[in-house]
Amino acid sequence: MKTNQINKKISITVHLTPGNIDEMGLKDKNLIVIDVLRASTTIATALQNGAKEIMPVGTIENAVKISGSLFGGVTLRAGERNSKMIEGFNLGNSPKEFTEDVVKAKSIIFFTTNGTTAIGKGKHAKNLVVAGFVNLSKVVEFFINLQEDIVILCAANENVFCIEDAVCAGRIINKMAGSAGIELVLDDTGVACATLDKSFGKSILKMLKSTEHGKYLTEIGFADDLKICAALDSVQVIPMLVGNIIKLPKDIN
Repeated sequence: MKTNQINKKISITVHLTPGNIDEMGLKDKNLIVIDVLRASTTIATALQNGAKEIMPVGTIENAVKISGSLFGGVTLRAGERNSKMIEGFNLGNSPKEFTEDVVKAKSIIFFTTNGTTAIGKGKHAKNLVVAGFVNLSKVVEFFINLQEDIVILCAANENVFCIEDAVCAGRIINKMAGSAGIELVLDDTGVACATLDKSFGKSILKMLKSTEHGKYLTEIGFADDLKICAALDSVQVIPMLVGNIIKLPKDIN
């Protein structure tokens, strides 16, 4: 005699920008931070290529201050302002720069206009994972196994909605919804993101090229970055914030 399977209910709440998010409101939450263009992609790429750790900071001044007290040979300063590498830094925010030869065994102090700000909002989270299209399935697998409620925070662009982050959030939701034994409970924003993915996620690269930020990156010479950011599941890692540092926990990667 067959028994009816009881699905595990998982609540997903989505925030399209970090502007109105209070840090303590995310305390003890399971948080996914998305910045498709380009911080999520760059962080995942750096860790895949052997970076020891990434230290996200909220200001350029903090990046300079922290790096001044660390060993220069094993520490890199990376980041962008207006999507361009900051003067005096070793690297910008293009995933193409974070090759194994450059980042292996290195600690990276990392500042970006939107991504590291969003990550900072979740410093009190129970679990904070950085997600993009490049590591989407690994992130989904982690949260399916965790079977706890989730908050998704889109980094946006200076607190203005970005369709690419919303589509990525929707892809995470739709992929989780297709998993056996799980019933998702979505807020209205989550429903909207899932719908956006079905409409705009059929060609991720085409979608990225059509976005405001994608067009801007193309104009300033980073068209190839869009191809990297659009490469679904090309990076098999789960960047997780541990304390104030993003690492790859050995038990889940």
